[in-house]
Amino acid sequence: MMFDAKRVKDECVAWIRDFFEKNGKDCNAVVGISGGKDSSVAAALCVEALGADRVIGVLMPQGEQHDIDMAYLLVNHLGIKHYVVNIKEAVEALTASLPSELELTAQSRQNLPPRIRMSTLYAVSQSCNGRVCNTCNLSEDWVGYSTRYGDSVGDFSPMSHLTVTEVKQIGHVLGLPAELVEKTPIDGLCGKSDEENLGFTYAELDVYIRTGEIADAEKKAIIDRKHINNLFKLELMPAFVPQF
Repeated sequence: MMFDAKRVKDECVAWIRDFFEKNGKDCNAVVGISGGKDSSVAAALCVEALGADRVIGVLMPQGEQHDIDMAYLLVNHLGIKHYVVNIKEAVEALTASLPSELELTAQSRQNLPPRIRMSTLYAVSQSCNGRVCNTCNLSEDWVGYSTRYGDSVGDFSPMSHLTVTEVKQIGHVLGLPAELVEKTPIDGLCGKSDEENLGFTYAELDVYIRTGEIADAEKKAIIDRKHINNLFKLELMPAFVPQF
């Protein structure tokens, strides 16, 4: 089945408008801007839905960000208000405040910045009558490629049922600069590209998600294992229900 990017884009824009109609008529959309395709497309969808005057971008480098120019390219292209909050000192202060006998794992160190970024987004959002836009896509969510209580959360999620391939097609329909839409995705945590970390390409993953077809049995096993192991990230926190 062919993906109709224009139709889906229009439906998503209408969905965002409806969300704000029901959850804050005068509120602003607050989007964390990394300079990658996901934050670019999410911000552009919000601009089309609400107007540039109701979308606020938040750039959150950790010290020096080598591709910060891509984030500036986006906010300037869309003409949206933006804030720059460098999280380097916050990350270092919290790390230094932890007990000295507690040895942080590599995973803890990698996931701390995205969680601080989400705290930053909510600080901005609650100070400017905002709603935080989640920028995850279906492909990343499928294999758990997000940080729980970091980039995996938000108040509304326009793209969590769209694959990377589909998000990119929508980005082109929105008229975003090609260098933003086609930018090689890097996790921002360990310096490797998403696909280097995952062990398969998004193109392979997206076809598998939509059709169930994949030629490489080893990659299929990796995807299936990641999907099962990370389903908890997409579920509500388990809660005990007493019987009365």
